[in-house]
Amino acid sequence: MNPQDRDRKADTITRFISDTVEAAGAEGVVVGLSGGLDSALVTRLCVQALGPDRVHTAYLPSSSSLQDDERATSSLSRLLGTRHEVIRIDSIVAAAAATLNAWEDRLGMGNLMARSRMMILYHIARRRRLLVMGTGNRSEIMMGYFTKHGDGACDALPIGGLFKTEVRGMAQSLGIPEEFLIKPPSAGLWDGQTDEEEMGISYLELDAILAAIAEGNEATEISYQTGSSISTVEVVLQRVESSRHKSRLPPTPRL
Repeated sequence: MNPQDRDRKADTITRFISDTVEAAGAEGVVVGLSGGLDSALVTRLCVQALGPDRVHTAYLPSSSSLQDDERATSSLSRLLGTRHEVIRIDSIVAAAAATLNAWEDRLGMGNLMARSRMMILYHIARRRRLLVMGTGNRSEIMMGYFTKHGDGACDALPIGGLFKTEVRGMAQSLGIPEEFLIKPPSAGLWDGQTDEEEMGISYLELDAILAAIAEGNEATEISYQTGSSISTVEVVLQRVESSRHKSRLPPTPRL
């Protein structure tokens, strides 16, 4: 993404945020700050669109959260001037896990964490008349790499049109601190979890494939354009297709 295109997209996103908040008659927005790059960029864009007084950030750690994340999110909040709070989710997740006997289900526990966080964000939003800003990017959306009704639940997705590699470029240009830029992307759902390891592909390779898919290319053409193996392309295509339901409203029968 060249600088002119990056600036144009940033301007479009900030207008989108302000227009969305105004249309809803909301007082502002709430963003779940995770310690990752996506939520840091969304917060920066919301502050640019609305001013810091109308942006509320919340850090919602669990026992598997990195120790540095609380310091990093608090530091970013001070830098940007947002209202900020820290709410631990361990007791909520423990109660749900005990009720559902979910302790041995690692993916299930991750989903409980993601949905607990979104429940808290919507409680904050209701209490303060805010909109919940999602932090998902286009790469995650196309791959279905999010928890349905968890981090996938929100009132608007400001960076939902940016691939992960574009997020990094925009964040760097807008002055997001270096510690967010160099941190390996992770949903923080369990110790040592990273996005790229879980998906089995780097974002650099993935985004090239996803961009070609978005242009309507077939697998052989995508493989030729990107240099990725046909088997890798087919795996990504299958993941994109099987995850479409996560980005759509629930289907209803035509009556």
